[in-house]
Amino acid sequence: VQLQASGGGLVQPGGSLRLSCTASGSFFRINLMGWYLQALGKQRELVAYITSSGQINYADSVKGRFTISRDNAKTTVYLQMNSLKPEDTAVYYCNAYEGGKDYWGKGTLVTVSS
Repeated sequence: VQLQASGGGLVQPGGSLRLSCTASGSFFRINLMGWYLQALGKQRELVAYITSSGQINYADSVKGRFTISRDNAKTTVYLQMNSLKPEDTAVYYCNAYEGGKDYWGKGTLVTVSS
């Protein structure tokens, strides 16, 4: 499974960004796709995930501000980020869990700054 993420960038506090991640390769069905972030000098942590059945989970820090979704083919996952805060600044990584393995995309940098 290969994951290609896009959509990062520089945004002012209170602004919005939408991240996208598309999976490709040989697989039957990806059970779970999600997003993690890693701020400078900190460990990678979960932002949100969505399962193939539509179950969703968010980190407390993003509830009410971020929305995760998947396309009908369930190979692309989106993260709509609203009301962004400087503390959201991090490299965001797409994750997929399939066949008992974790797959990671290259990170995309999100910078929230005025």
